[in-house]
Amino acid sequence: MADTSELNTFDEFVRHWAEERGDRLAMREEDRFFTYAELEERTARVATALLAKGLKKGDRIAWIGKNSDIYYTLFYGAARAGIVMVPVGWRLAPPEWAYIINDTKAKILFLGVGFESAPASMEGMLQHVEQVMTDPEARAMIENTARARFDPSAPDDAVLQLYTSGTTGNPKGAVLSNRNLFALRKHSNAAGLAYTKWDDDEVVLVAMPCAHIGGTGLGIMAVAAGLPAYILAEFTPDGFFDSVETGGVTRLFIVPAALHILLQHPRCATVDFTRLKYILYGAAPIPLELLRQCIQMFKCGFIQNYGMTETTGTICMLPPEDHDPNGNPRMRSAGKPLPGVEIKVVDASGNEAPTGEVGEVWTRSSNNMVGYWNLPEATEKTLTNDGWVKTGDAGYMDEDGYLYIHDRVKDLIISGGENVYPAEVESAIYGHPDVLEVAVIGVPDAKWGEAVKAVCAPKPGATIDPDSIIAWARERIAPFKVPKSIDIIDALPRNPSGKILRKDLRAPYWEGYDRQVN
Repeated sequence: MADTSELNTFDEFVRHWAEERGDRLAMREEDRFFTYAELEERTARVATALLAKGLKKGDRIAWIGKNSDIYYTLFYGAARAGIVMVPVGWRLAPPEWAYIINDTKAKILFLGVGFESAPASMEGMLQHVEQVMTDPEARAMIENTARARFDPSAPDDAVLQLYTSGTTGNPKGAVLSNRNLFALRKHSNAAGLAYTKWDDDEVVLVAMPCAHIGGTGLGIMAVAAGLPAYILAEFTPDGFFDSVETGGVTRLFIVPAALHILLQHPRCATVDFTRLKYILYGAAPIPLELLRQCIQMFKCGFIQNYGMTETTGTICMLPPEDHDPNGNPRMRSAGKPLPGVEIKVVDASGNEAPTGEVGEVWTRSSNNMVGYWNLPEATEKTLTNDGWVKTGDAGYMDEDGYLYIHDRVKDLIISGGENVYPAEVESAIYGHPDVLEVAVIGVPDAKWGEAVKAVCAPKPGATIDPDSIIAWARERIAPFKVPKSIDIIDALPRNPSGKILRKDLRAPYWEGYDRQVN
């Protein structure tokens, strides 16, 4: 196989594999199969069609839908011409969709199957969209376009914009370039790590939502390796089992909550998992008992991934050899930085903390985002002048270079792999007629890692009905952000400057846990 270490853009990779292995499978969803030659042709047509519609390098297009071969075809085609794809979380509420689409100034909105009515739910909210295209219309656009020459995007051109919820309410668009998505591979390949090496017969499962780096990122990994991506519209146990039995899937990314769901499924014990090589998991450490059950059932290597949208996903891995079913101290860690990634822990004064001392985790690599879309102040707070991303996670490094995440500086709650920021949920609840003040915290949950809990103080003379709070929130935010439980107290604890002491609210629920990240 030809050397791909110098390739850094979608255009380069797609053309390379079309020449190198044009008849090999590139992408599969349900009964639709596309070779690398077909992927090259179709994505060239996408680039041509978008440019013919008046879009230019740096413009945005948006997608509302589940994972789909048409989403990846549109994304790769747009990226080849430097047009930026913005996948919007399909589980969000219509006002949240509208905010993101307006923020991008996207001129075209593409809709996946089942989301044809999305524009009607945003009636009067969209400010810049000039054209809406459904799944059949997008496919027809590709079929009816004759490819023409276009100027390909450069390594540092933006190609993907993923929205990450902000602690101050509105989500921020993390802008990612070709280089962010591809450059780190070179270091891993050079290091010769077995679990970052791909064999020629591998198949990658894409099952996590495409609005997350853990979804779209797996599709990108397949293109970088010249291997097939087996696409599931969304994660389901049967979809996963079929992908292994009939699709030959060898590796995937999944959240621990989904692993738990698989093990409970009656079909799980009957599936032949011998082709599975690695299960990558993230968003939460894996409980030891769950790991034991998974190793026994799936008989493959387990890799914990640590990263964030702003770092284009994984920057740290806990390799299979550190996953001991009998338990060991390293199982609590996020692993070691990938080759080419720098990580340091910084104290409150901005100095590097000594080994074993907790501080904020900072990272620097080619994976670090270009910045937040149209938010120079937020970018400045997160990205230093010399290229470090401040992760907002509190942690420490041990003497062997393993990173341990201790807590979350930014109060982020991760429930079933979905990011939930307290400020968003609090904002949704604040208008309730009986609520004077509210704080939202994450509490341990055996299935989802963390569950969202709202702690509310009533207005004078009012009585709070917990069910009423949950129903109120459900109308305003995505279901996964809605509190699972409500606590009612007379007043929220605050420090002398008036800041709510979330740690005091969390403490009783995390007693007996060695860290406040489940």
